[in-house]
Amino acid sequence: MRSSYLFTSESVSEGHPDKVADQISDAIVDLFLSKDPEARVACETMTTTNRVVLAGEIRGDGIMDTAGNWAPGIREEIESTVRGVVKQIGYEQAGFHWDRLDFANHLHPQSSHIAQGVDAGENKDEGAGDQGIMFGFACDETPDLMPATLDYSHKILAEMAADRHAGRAPFLEPDAKSQVTLRFEEGKPAKATAIVVSTQHAPGYDKGEKQAELHAYVKDVVAKVMPAELLGNETVYHINPTGSFEIGGPDGDAGITGRKIIVDTYGGAAPHGGGAFSGKDPTKVDRSAAYAARYLAKNIVAAGFARRCTIQLAYAIGVSKPLSLYVDTHGTGSVGDDQIEQAIGKIDKLGGLTPRGIRTHLALNKPIYQATAAYGHFGRKPEGDFFPWEKTDLVDDLKAALAA
Repeated sequence: MRSSYLFTSESVSEGHPDKVADQISDAIVDLFLSKDPEARVACETMTTTNRVVLAGEIRGDGIMDTAGNWAPGIREEIESTVRGVVKQIGYEQAGFHWDRLDFANHLHPQSSHIAQGVDAGENKDEGAGDQGIMFGFACDETPDLMPATLDYSHKILAEMAADRHAGRAPFLEPDAKSQVTLRFEEGKPAKATAIVVSTQHAPGYDKGEKQAELHAYVKDVVAKVMPAELLGNETVYHINPTGSFEIGGPDGDAGITGRKIIVDTYGGAAPHGGGAFSGKDPTKVDRSAAYAARYLAKNIVAAGFARRCTIQLAYAIGVSKPLSLYVDTHGTGSVGDDQIEQAIGKIDKLGGLTPRGIRTHLALNKPIYQATAAYGHFGRKPEGDFFPWEKTDLVDDLKAALAA
């Protein structure tokens, strides 16, 4: 691995059109899991000028039966949930308004052929909801064991959103993007060489004194979020480099669920299996196994067994046990990668990393997913039921298994 290099990651705000779609899809997952913890959900959302469209397949008690009949009142709850998400984000614009947008619901029953492979039966455990490969990653670049470039990109936008919601930055509108480039020396962040922030703004903040106010505000946020030693004379700021950014969100560009998977994970610092997370219930290993892989990688780094760790899991649809487990500590491990793989297999509480084992250990059958759909699924603070895959409660188990 190179010791000196430049690396860049980007993030997008909760008001970005794709993130609006992700949050709506995950709000629907939460709504359905609140009614039936065993609900099956694959909800896709499309957003555009004053329009939101849902599509996908679902199943669950109190939601929809196998014939496609809705439970009483659920369609109204779905629409109310969608409008509530848009209102919470802050869209009350002519081109996208929570109360005036057109809404269409095309959700339909889950395929019986998928159900027969996924559901548990007399002679089989619950199978994976799809085939695929999932990756987890952790590194020691930040206290949250995340790539620093992505961590700072997320935090810049989250801070700006908090200011907007609190009325401290009334010139901000919901749509925004950020990008952080760091120079690494000896594998550690040394200096920020470029900071890019493009934010939707109120009229008039693209020139003159108001533009200067916006630019100064963004630099203050960056200084608040990033360590002072990373900022300096070599840091170049690109703030709204196109000039005006008044038209944004779904009015400026269509949004689709699952289009920001690198923002959602590790900012390009690690592989991605290809599957999106949002809109999927936890029987879909695209989501739950990716969370489990992050959980394992983070605990391995937290335990001091490596400075960087990548985990790969693989599954086949309808099959409960993973097809493979792969550990790569990128030459930073204090023990062998094969030893770590064997140690993971000895930890009974993981349930063999089957879909049911993951869901049970991490308690994933709860309405906890809308909170994941902006500012990253990883590197977040575990609080109550939320973000359990960010806990480091597996450290002692790993140490015991390696010592055995």
